[in-house]
Amino acid sequence: MDEFNKNIFVNCPFDDDYRQLLIAVIFVVKYLGFNPRLSLERSDSGETRIDKILQLILASKFGIHDLSRIVSENENEYYRMNMPFELGIDYGCQKLKDGQWKDKRILILEKERYRYQAALSDLSGSDIKNHDDDPLKLTKAVRDWLVTEELNTGPSANGIWQSFNDFNAYLYNKAVEEDGHDSIDELPIPEVIHHITSWLDDYSNT
Repeated sequence: MDEFNKNIFVNCPFDDDYRQLLIAVIFVVKYLGFNPRLSLERSDSGETRIDKILQLILASKFGIHDLSRIVSENENEYYRMNMPFELGIDYGCQKLKDGQWKDKRILILEKERYRYQAALSDLSGSDIKNHDDDPLKLTKAVRDWLVTEELNTGPSANGIWQSFNDFNAYLYNKAVEEDGHDSIDELPIPEVIHHITSWLDDYSNT
């Protein structure tokens, strides 16, 4: 597969509460041989965020969009609209552009089943997967989507989940025990991706 066909734009929350879920998504993507593309991967102050996101979407056949944060948790708190906005760009790219972009595939995730309909009723009838903030359930959703849309077959979700737990133990030993970080939570996501790549390279050779 060329780069476009291996790239997956990951449009998921970056907050602390979602962090383990985000890492699980990235791990499944890497485990199955694809490249996660996130706005966090570059920090050029001269590049606007929306231009960066547009470039990532155009470079990716696949898009994973989690709408978990469209519901505010506190009184007078606004909905977080970045993720549905980026989903709209990806959807528009799929439907309106010619060439390779017509082959785009999109996975929409939510925390609770049907909750999205109150905010985005236009998505009614779409095959949206809920994960209940459960990394294992999220792992299965991403794995099954990639197998259905591209791979036809692949390792089981339980097998990937076990490998993810093994990786987390490795990451703790590497980052905290060896490198002296206070917590793995302080590692930037690009650094976590680097460690996933290294772990998978070693894992595949054992």
